[in-house]
Parts: sequence; C-alpha cells; structure tokens
Amino acid sequence: MDLFQHARREQIQHEAPLAARMRPRTFEEFVGQQHIVGPDRVLRRAIEADQLPSIILWGPPGSGKTTLAHIIAQVTRSHFEPISAVTAGVADLRRIVEEARERRSLHGQRTILFIDEIHRFSKSQQDVVLPHVENGTVTLIGATTENPSFEVIAPLLSRCRVFALKQLSDEEVRAIVERALKDKESGLGSTEVLLDPEPLDFLVRMSDGDARIALNALEMAAQATRPDQEGLRRLDLPTLEDALQKRHLLYDQAGDQHYDTISAFIKSVRSSDPDAAIYWLARMIEAGEDPLFIARRIVILAAEDIGMADPLALPVAVAAQQAVHFVGMPEGAIPLAEATVYLATAPKSNSAYAALGRAREDVKNTRNDPVPLHLRNPVTRLMKEMGYGKGYKYAHDYPGHFAAMDNLPEKLKGRHYYEPSDQGYEKDVSERIRQWWGERRKVGDR
Repeated sequence: MDLFQHARREQIQHEAPLAARMRPRTFEEFVGQQHIVGPDRVLRRAIEADQLPSIILWGPPGSGKTTLAHIIAQVTRSHFEPISAVTAGVADLRRIVEEARERRSLHGQRTILFIDEIHRFSKSQQDVVLPHVENGTVTLIGATTENPSFEVIAPLLSRCRVFALKQLSDEEVRAIVERALKDKESGLGSTEVLLDPEPLDFLVRMSDGDARIALNALEMAAQATRPDQEGLRRLDLPTLEDALQKRHLLYDQAGDQHYDTISAFIKSVRSSDPDAAIYWLARMIEAGEDPLFIARRIVILAAEDIGMADPLALPVAVAAQQAVHFVGMPEGAIPLAEATVYLATAPKSNSAYAALGRAREDVKNTRNDPVPLHLRNPVTRLMKEMGYGKGYKYAHDYPGHFAAMDNLPEKLKGRHYYEPSDQGYEKDVSERIRQWWGERRKVGDR
C-alpha cells in the first residue's frame, strides 16, 4: 500500500460514523457477551486457536454480532470473506466458494465466509452455501437478528452452532459511551465533549441496550453543539432528546418481538396482573402493532382463560374489538385498555376450553358412533317407526326444567368433559350440576 492509499484509508476511517470508528478490534476491547466470549468460554478458545466451526450469531441490533465477526477476522489465519445478504446474490456466493476451493487447493488456507443478516437470504440462496459448509470448503459465520430456527434452513442450521447474544446492559452501554468520549484517536476525545450524569443516564436508558443507537445519538448531539468559550462541547439533556428523537422500539410484526410480546401480554392477563398486562399492551401499541390483532387475542383470552368464571368477559372483549374497528386508532387504544384490565382482574377458568379439548380427543380416538335414537328428530313417519325420538324427555315438562337422560353415544356413557372450577360465576354452575345430576355427575370424575 503506497502513501496515497494509506492516507485515503485513514481519511475514510476518520469520516466513518462514530459507531464504526469505535468498533473493537480485540477481545480486550469487546464489551458484553461474556457468556460466549469470556476468557474461558469454548467459542473464545476456538477463535484464538483458529479452529472455529461454522456458527450462527443470533442477537438484537447493536449487541456486537458484526463486531465479533471482525474480531475473528483479525485473529484468524484463514481468509475472511464478508458479505451482506442484503446486497449479495447467488453469483457472489458461487464466486466466493470457487475462490475458497482454489485457495484451499493451492495454499492450504481455509476461508471463513461471514454473511451478515443471513435471514435475508432465501431458501435457495442458503441451499447454495449448504454443501460447501458441509464439506469444509468454507466455514460459515452467519449473523441474524431473527430466530434462526425459522429463518435458517434446517440442514444448514444443523451444521452450525448457534450462539445467542444478549441485549447489552445499561452498564455495558455506559462503558462504550464513556470510552468513545475519552478516545482521542477514534472517538470524541479530541473534540472536548462533556456529558453530565443526567444526560448520560438518559442516553444509556433510551438506547435500549443498542450500542449503535447510543453512539450515533452521541455523535449527532456533539456535532450539533457549539464549543463554549473554553472550547468545550457541553451536551445537555434537550440536545440528546432531540438527537434520539422518538426511539424506535425493537419490534418486528412478523418476527420474534411480535410473538414474544403478545405472549407476555397473554400470560400477564392469565396471571391476573393488570399492571404487566397494560405495560405489554402499551408496548405493542407504541410499536405500531395492528390493533385488531390485539383485539382478536383479547377475545380469545376472554373465552379461553376467563370463560365461565365470568361469562361477561367475552361480551366485553367483543365490544372492545367492535369499538376499535369502529373508532380506529389512537382512540381505539382506550377500549383495548379497558378490556385488558377487565380480563386481568376477572376470575379465571379454562374449564370450557379444557372440556372442548377432552371431547375432541374422544372424537378423534373413539368410534364415530351414531347419534342415540332418542336424540334424533322424527321428521317423517318412517323415522318415527324406526324409533327416532323415542324416550326423549322434553326438559320443560319436568320440575326445575330438568330431565335426566343419557345423551352420549353408548360407548361413551359416563364420560365427563366439563369440570367447573370454583371461581366466580362458575361456583353457581357447579352447584346446579350437582343438584341436577347428583351422584351421576361428580365434578372431577371422568
């Protein structure tokens, strides 16, 4: 490399965003993820021994996946070939594989293929890589923010070790920001930036464990702040708030965040925790989740988890769905909140849901026996002669409007599917069943 090229490279490095300039080059500079790259961890030892197997790095944005790949590139004696699944295609993959094959044959050097955002590759594109990972032509490092169980084809996934990176803690983000403030070569140390504890705490908290967001906001705020008479750039809270703007919640309506958050919402309602339920509802609303999707889950919750303990829960849930559909957002969030609180604070019973499950199991696993004759409607004279309706007891002709009959197929007589709980309205239901059926129908006796 001549002096001009070296100078140009230095200029490009200097003009790169702060997050890129501050990217760690060694494990000693790397912050976080000690559960996979700590000094005694298997992955760290494999990297330092240059015996890296094919791996998938899975974690949220800004957690260090690409940085870790670049550290591997610095440590390994293998040829390192980075590509992005956003811009690369099948032709690029085939070229890299052919070059890797020649490199291995002529020089005995291995090739590490790093595919950033591997979840962006289609199944056919991933298929191109598969045989060459299997025969060792390339060692694969895939980085993804999406669950590899769903986004990486099973044959490729089975040939890789998956390492899950965690969201950075506030302390780890703080350490990264403070290093950037002090670093005079790659950071902001030469620009005399001062950040008081309050705005620093705000920046760390609002970055949501994403080091890239923190560094980008820090750099923008520093560039927008004029030096004072002492030559110091004092970053205040309003400037950082303006630099961060409204933070974008980590949420993908087709990915893990979508399913994880609705799961947290459902389980909070089921656990009778209105505070947590409202929080997860707010998270979904702020992230732009489809309000009718939330409403549908609320309707299901009302039937599945409150059920007969409070039969009004289902009408409340359906009313919320209708209200959202009628008024739209943002006002539609109010009936969603009302229904959420109602369901979370209602007595709980899944007896109807469980009864349906037990009945469906018998439907699937027993004979499809005919409907008992006494339950059939004798529409014609022939049907009546064949015994349709014979022995049927019209409930309204009997005291209490109840008449005991065997209404299941012969082989299922005595089977009990519905077992009422002792919660809310269902206490009354349980008592009525006991009065009607007595010893013939003991709750819990199947």
